[in-house]
Amino acid sequence: MSAFTRTLAPVDDPVVVVRDLKKTFGLGTTLVHALRGIDLKLGRGELTAIMGPSGSGKSTLMHCIAGLEGATSGQVLIDGKEVTAMKESELTRLRRDHIGFIFQSFNLVPTLNARENITLPATIAGRTIDQDHFDRVVETVGLGDRLEHRPTELSGGQQQRVACARAMVGSPDVVFADEPTGNLDSTAAEQILQFLRTSVDELGQSVVMVTHEPDSAAWADRVVILRDGQILGELRNPTRDTILDALRDGK
Repeated sequence: MSAFTRTLAPVDDPVVVVRDLKKTFGLGTTLVHALRGIDLKLGRGELTAIMGPSGSGKSTLMHCIAGLEGATSGQVLIDGKEVTAMKESELTRLRRDHIGFIFQSFNLVPTLNARENITLPATIAGRTIDQDHFDRVVETVGLGDRLEHRPTELSGGQQQRVACARAMVGSPDVVFADEPTGNLDSTAAEQILQFLRTSVDELGQSVVMVTHEPDSAAWADRVVILRDGQILGELRNPTRDTILDALRDGK
C-alpha cells in the first residue's frame, strides 16, 4: 500500500509513452481543453487504472493513446511505434494487430459462437491463432464449457468474458479496457477484474483500464488520477481506501 503522490515515479520498461498530449474540442467561445499536456508512461506487464471525475479526460486520453481519436498535439508511442504520426491505414493495422479493446458493451456477433467471436479479429486479418495461447486464455477466463454457445445463450458476465478473451488471444502489446464492468452485476464484475489481474500476472499482458469505481481500480498495480485534463498524481499498490483518500485530496 502506498500514499498518493503528485510526482509520477519512473517507469523502467514502458509499453506506452505519452508526451505533452493535448486535445481540444470546438472553436472560439466553445473551445474545450480535454487534455492539457499529458506526460505519462505506462508499464509493460502491469495493470494500470486511469481514474477521475466525469469530464476529467480519462476516456479521451485512452482513445487518443489507442488511436481511436486524433490528438490536437503531442506524441504517443505504443511499444516504440509512434501512433500520432500514423495515417489512418496504419492506425487500422495497429489496432488490429497490436491492441486489444474491451468496452462496456460486449460487441459480440450474435450469429457466431463464443469460439468464433474470440478468434474473429484473427480470422478477418488472416492470422493463425496460437492454439496453446488460445487454450490458456480460455482456461484463464473460464469459458472452456461455453465455447460452442452463442451470445444469446450466455449471461452478461459470460459475454464480457468472451470479449476479454477476444482482446487477449492475439497477444497484443497492450489491452485497453474502458469501464469493462459498467454493465455487470457485482459478481460478474469481480470475475472480469480477476481475469484482468490474472492476464497480467500469469500471461504477462499489459492492461490499461479506465474506471470510476474505486473497488475496480484497487485491482491495479497503479492508479493514475486525472482532473480537468491534467494528471493529479498516482498511487502504487492501491487499496479502495487509499484510492478514496486520493480522490478526496484531488478535489
